[in-house]
Amino acid sequence: MKLSRWFAVLCGMVLLAAVIASPIQAQPQPTLPQSDLVINTAKGPKRFRVELADTDMSRSRGMMFRNSMAPDAGMLFDFKQEQMASFWMRNTLLPLDMLFIKADGTILNIHQRAIPHDESGVNSTGPVRAVLEVNGGTVSRLGIKPGDTVDHAIFGRAPKR
Repeated sequence: MKLSRWFAVLCGMVLLAAVIASPIQAQPQPTLPQSDLVINTAKGPKRFRVELADTDMSRSRGMMFRNSMAPDAGMLFDFKQEQMASFWMRNTLLPLDMLFIKADGTILNIHQRAIPHDESGVNSTGPVRAVLEVNGGTVSRLGIKPGDTVDHAIFGRAPKR
């Protein structure tokens, strides 16, 4: 009897550890609020329709478990204030370009083609207000560069229609 009770306790501990260690549920988060965003490049304005991840929960879930994204779509992670930012690709199925954006809307640095499932850190080179994730290859295809500016309400510059 003592052995079976010990075994039951051990099984319960293993189950509890598995639940605690399990990643975020393996499905994409519901659609977040959407808005227009424009990146002003040397080749002209580039328009996107972005989802806004502006809560701890939505920022931690991000683009995880998504199978596709429209070519003119993205996700804008708003930290509400400037801070150092670090991202990883755990549970992210799509290669992504990450644009690290200062509070004034200037792109500080860019990481291109982040590798799906890679847990290495992708970091800002200084404090940023936001990070924009778009499909991998978008930055080079559209000629987006550090120093380009981003028009979006969080930067106090709404995109012109």
